Amino acid sequence: MKVRVVWIGKTRSKELSTLIDDFVERLRRFITIDITEIRDPKAGDDQRQMAAEEERLLAALDSNDRVVVLDVAGQSWNSPQLAQFLSKHLGNDPRRLTFVIGGYGGLSKDLKARAELKWSLSPLTFTHEMTRLLVVEQLYRAMCILNNHPYSK
Repeated sequence: MKVRVVWIGKTRSKELSTLIDDFVERLRRFITIDITEIRDPKAGDDQRQMAAEEERLLAALDSNDRVVVLDVAGQSWNSPQLAQFLSKHLGNDPRRLTFVIGGYGGLSKDLKARAELKWSLSPLTFTHEMTRLLVVEQLYRAMCILNNHPYSK
């Protein structure tokens, strides 16, 4: 299964970047995973920024990607439910599974409409850099659950 996580901008925190890289390497034991960092357009006011991010994010998606966006109003999963979702996708869907994390202003309506699913990590607000870490850690935890790896316990 191919999985990709797409986000806006570079991870500036060296500590978070190191942790993200560690979990991505761990994930590669189980699946093919790619991280796509979209250059931050720095387009000015919030509305122009979101429009520029939307354009770049949509351009980064392939027409056959199964897209899951991170959105506070999305569906909440516990770790076993995420593992079940990944298992079903792995077993039944040949499309690349692409998780999209928007910029600080969130995601546009068009980008949310492109998504097949919306995933909420929590009703709490996290920095976008923290969200990146949480997503890759939860993907790793889900793969550990599916492979009976002790990390998931």
